[in-house]
Amino acid sequence: MKNGPSARWKENENLLIEIMDIFEDSHKTYGSPRITEEVRAKGRKVPRKRVANIMRAADIQARKPKKFVATTDSRHNYPIVPNVLDRKFRATRPGEIWVSDITYVRTINGWLCLTV
Repeated sequence: MKNGPSARWKENENLLIEIMDIFEDSHKTYGSPRITEEVRAKGRKVPRKRVANIMRAADIQARKPKKFVATTDSRHNYPIVPNVLDRKFRATRPGEIWVSDITYVRTINGWLCLTV
């Protein structure tokens, strides 16, 4: 291009920067309809189709958060260990009663398993 980039091209570049900021702020979960709402809320008139086209060209695609999946299934026919402790937590000597529990803790680095 001998005249340089067109006004529309520059406007699309500025819009792309705005779209990327909103997309990052949404933790990559907003698609073109929500991003269009955010852009319009900032006072810019823009059609959703244009936002969608810019997102597609920049390979920006919203990702759905994974649904929670319950991993415990209490409806089974496996043998159940009897409760011999029966909530009597007083031990008469050290090492007489042993208990444990397991849980998962969500951290910024992912899920951690905590066993006590």
